[in-house]
Amino acid sequence: MTFAGKVAVVTGGSRGMGRELVEAYAARGAHVVVASRKLDNCVAVADAVRLRHGVRALPVACNVSHWDQCDALVDAVYAEFGRVDVLVNNAGIAPQYPSLDQVGEALFDKVIGVNLKGPFRLSALIGTRMAEGDGGSILNISSMAAIRPDPYSLPYAAAKAGLNTLTEGTAKAFGPRVRVNAIQCGLVLTDIAAAWDPKERDELASTLALRRCAEPHEIVGAALYLTGDEASYATGAVLRLDGGLP
Repeated sequence: MTFAGKVAVVTGGSRGMGRELVEAYAARGAHVVVASRKLDNCVAVADAVRLRHGVRALPVACNVSHWDQCDALVDAVYAEFGRVDVLVNNAGIAPQYPSLDQVGEALFDKVIGVNLKGPFRLSALIGTRMAEGDGGSILNISSMAAIRPDPYSLPYAAAKAGLNTLTEGTAKAFGPRVRVNAIQCGLVLTDIAAAWDPKERDELASTLALRRCAEPHEIVGAALYLTGDEASYATGAVLRLDGGLP
């Protein structure tokens, strides 16, 4: 698969799955936008990608839970490149809490903001421009929590369920020139997984059909496919990549 000359925007692009995606698009010739909350981290990734792959890389500080920062991100990208071919709504947070009655309004709003409000705003702005121009592809990184919620990440699960709905709705809104799809991820061993309790992780992994967690490249391959030309008839789809979660 090639993305030579295309422009790919990845939110949450400075670490974890987002960084893996930035590297993958750049390795295939795409100019990349690394968007995340901390500018220093974005700059470091952008510099490394630029040096390694010889593509243009734009670092942008953006907390996607803030409407105005989403708007500023879009303005910066179009000022630099004049187009977006791929948008990956990857940024996400899933803070834990002791019980549902201990979920405060600030935590709830933050989880909904990062996981749902941001993707909505970015998809609305970029999807509209894509539809009016040469088209493009949007990919939402969802979670199996959307259909297998548990009591300890319920606001996150609700947000990801909303993201699945957003996927189908925006596919209809921006078709036929723009395709919108989602990947429902299970357990993925990025650097973020280092914070997981190893015993709980292994116990959950043992219940999967594949009996293991995913490596990042196993998600990246599907992302490249869904946003590439080979998936030209895929839109409004939500792909489960969970290793066979029961």
